[in-house]
Amino acid sequence: MFKRILIANRGEIAVRIIKTCRRLGIETCLVYSTADRESLGVKLADIAICIGPPQAKASYLNINNIIAAAELADVDAIHPGFGFLAENSHFAQVVRDCQIEFIGPTSAAMDALGNKAKAKTLAHQTGVPTVPGSTGPVKGQEEAIRIAREIGYPVLIKATAGGGGRGMRVAHNDASLVSGLIAAQREAEAAFGCGDCIIEAFVQRARHIEIQVIGDKHGNLVALGERDCSTQRRHQKLVEESPSPVITPETRARMCADAVALARAAGYHNAGTVEFIYDLDRKAYYFLEMNTRIQVEHPVTEMVTDLDLIELMIRVAAGEPLPFRQEDVRPRGHAIEVRINAEDWQNGFAPAPGKLALYVPPSGKGVRVDSHCYTGYVIPPHYDSMIAKLIVHGADRSEALRILDRALAEYYIEGVKTTLGFHQRLIRDPRFVNNEVTTKWVDEVFCKA
Repeated sequence: MFKRILIANRGEIAVRIIKTCRRLGIETCLVYSTADRESLGVKLADIAICIGPPQAKASYLNINNIIAAAELADVDAIHPGFGFLAENSHFAQVVRDCQIEFIGPTSAAMDALGNKAKAKTLAHQTGVPTVPGSTGPVKGQEEAIRIAREIGYPVLIKATAGGGGRGMRVAHNDASLVSGLIAAQREAEAAFGCGDCIIEAFVQRARHIEIQVIGDKHGNLVALGERDCSTQRRHQKLVEESPSPVITPETRARMCADAVALARAAGYHNAGTVEFIYDLDRKAYYFLEMNTRIQVEHPVTEMVTDLDLIELMIRVAAGEPLPFRQEDVRPRGHAIEVRINAEDWQNGFAPAPGKLALYVPPSGKGVRVDSHCYTGYVIPPHYDSMIAKLIVHGADRSEALRILDRALAEYYIEGVKTTLGFHQRLIRDPRFVNNEVTTKWVDEVFCKA
């Protein structure tokens, strides 16, 4: 087992990793920017090393400074968390070239799955259902128009790199396709350094369902069930739950088998998530993409499986075999996660950084809070606005919703605008309670109601 791990991240995921390492008796080194000098992670880590100014490019994306910190702290491994360099295959290879273990998949697997076009081709070759459309990046406007006419409008323009909804546009005709393609390419180039885009059929009534997989270096790969992430705003996930309230056990079994097959075809080990789009009208699912890292919403899987995914990531990176088989995975109950952000949800979800005059999270049976915040902490304006993830677990979805409603009411945050009120209103909405949700519901219906 590793003696010391460097965490190349910040915020709640850094704190989350530190807590698991402490339980395992592993020392931690946290790198941080000057904006995060007073963060909870810096206070909790055994060693904290400043690697640059607030700008991510000069700190959390600065590979040279991170590697220098790792060598200075004499670490055995690096955990990238999510975001920043977590899915950067070059970073993963540099880490391993420096004789430090990267807690994640191999660079080859990241290259095969991190690019949406390559991943879609691999899925098609593996027999995993894929959305009709181009398998590789479109080479120009004429090819894009030809493909769109073949599969029929509306179509989705999607950047092959990155995520989070950037580089995505919906087109309903040739004119909007051309303008949308140009905008998506520019946005993707600026965000990810690659403007390549693919064209796919746009599923009108869709749910977003993802399968958590974990594999070791001995060829063992298992699926840990699904998460339903359909409640989104502008392709950004707001609420995640497990199990999905809309798919059948038979569909779940097929999705899990397909997720494992795809990961195996890529020679994958460690934690990853295979994402699918589920067509509510056709009762069919299609491969969307694979995230080669731990997900923000991983706690809902932990709550229903009683597994620590961060611990599993560390153990398999250290060469240990998975301690269970596929048939041993038996999810129990229902878990829901909501993201509490420092945003003014009544003003277009505008970021609202600032000082937390009061921070009192809820507690009690079935309630979990993953956060890096405390009273007096100043949320910096340089990064995402997440304050915490509130996760609840109940015997079924109805009980989980009751626990969540109570926990939101007992969450006290003063000093900044938050999305607490938004989530209270959302989870009480009859359409959410009755599972009448699609990936477009928040944008087209809920926020206009």
